[in-house]
Amino acid sequence: MTAIPDTPSRPSSILEADARTRKRNAAEKRFRMYGLGAIFVGLTALVLLLTSILMQGLPAFQQSYVTLEVPLLEDTLDPSGERNIDDIAGVISFGYNGLIEQAVEDAIETQGIEIEGLDDPAEIVSNQAAAQVRRFVLANPERIGTSETFRFLTTSRVDQYYKGQVTMASAERDSQISPQQLQLAEALAEAGLLEQSFNWNFVTQPDASDQRPEAAGLGVAILGSAYMMLIVLCLALPIGVAASIYLEEFAPTNRITDIIEVNISNLAAVPSIVFGILGLAIFINFAGLPQSAPIVGGLVLTLMTLPTIIISTRASLKSVPPSIRDAALGVGASKMQAVFHHVLPLAGPGILTGTIIGLAQALGETAPLLLIGMVAFVTEYPDAPPEGFFDPATALPVQVYNWTQRADPAFAERASGAIIVLLVFLAIMNITAILLRRRFERRW
Repeated sequence: MTAIPDTPSRPSSILEADARTRKRNAAEKRFRMYGLGAIFVGLTALVLLLTSILMQGLPAFQQSYVTLEVPLLEDTLDPSGERNIDDIAGVISFGYNGLIEQAVEDAIETQGIEIEGLDDPAEIVSNQAAAQVRRFVLANPERIGTSETFRFLTTSRVDQYYKGQVTMASAERDSQISPQQLQLAEALAEAGLLEQSFNWNFVTQPDASDQRPEAAGLGVAILGSAYMMLIVLCLALPIGVAASIYLEEFAPTNRITDIIEVNISNLAAVPSIVFGILGLAIFINFAGLPQSAPIVGGLVLTLMTLPTIIISTRASLKSVPPSIRDAALGVGASKMQAVFHHVLPLAGPGILTGTIIGLAQALGETAPLLLIGMVAFVTEYPDAPPEGFFDPATALPVQVYNWTQRADPAFAERASGAIIVLLVFLAIMNITAILLRRRFERRW
């Protein structure tokens, strides 16, 4: 008789797990825990990042204002009394500083404020105030000789004091503010003449110099980014979709198309600063287009966005089942009719999603724009298109970079606020991509 080999013990029931099954289940459980841990770490890092940005940036949307009654003295603004607008315009902004000082002293006297050792009380008012009064006088010369109520920005130090960034102790070592001036600000706040409110100027006004950080805004940067995104949309979308349709549906499979496809994939991985060097060499040095203009930034970002749009469009075209094409050709449609009447509409949601994601990527680029000179200090709004495409402008990410290089702490706060605005635009674009995909998505 032959001996029967020993066999491993088996469970008495299929409902009872053996050692190998328990080991496999334990490994699967550990893998799930690793995945949950990775998600937790990622979400924690994201929450910390957003919390840090919001804590530093949200104060930029609040600003301190002081309300003063300014005497528009005729002896200062129009000595001749003829109300000649050319003579009135001859009084520069510096000539209005005396009126601002008079207004502050009148407010101190009216409110009965007494602060020992107070020097230069008008220094709590922003340097922007003189230009603000001058613009009003030039627009309303008939008001010369009266007293008008104005709402002025306070200086950045006073504003930072109410936001907890400046203290009485730090003011003693600060050459731009004194504890007595902060006490004056507190007294004016108690009298209802100084308050904090939402800072619309941060979103609408242009950038300001280092002497007026409290007046710096994102108006020109937002408009410049909008112009560049319009150029990218008008150029990258039709060119990218047309190239994708040809390569995917009509181009023969040969060595030339293989080289083109490899180069498109390589261009999608090229660092963005390389496109900036290309734009500097071609569009500025060779073509002679102006630096710091939305047209140059839009062309550079178009070159950078094209590979992303082409790759996403081709992926959307490939996702359409071949049976759709075969059915259209089977009933007598031409190749072009099958593509444009059947394949392209079905691939539309993916094409729109890829385009918006490409635009969102272009919106956040900084390096190529720095190389073409869009880091310039611009205080004038560009004109309406098409002339505005050639006017000096800047962009949101470049404005963030610019503000982080300045010394005043108020600019660091505004840089974080600009990041919040940029993130809002990116979130809107991504949400739009999701909604468009769901709206036009078709099932087959």
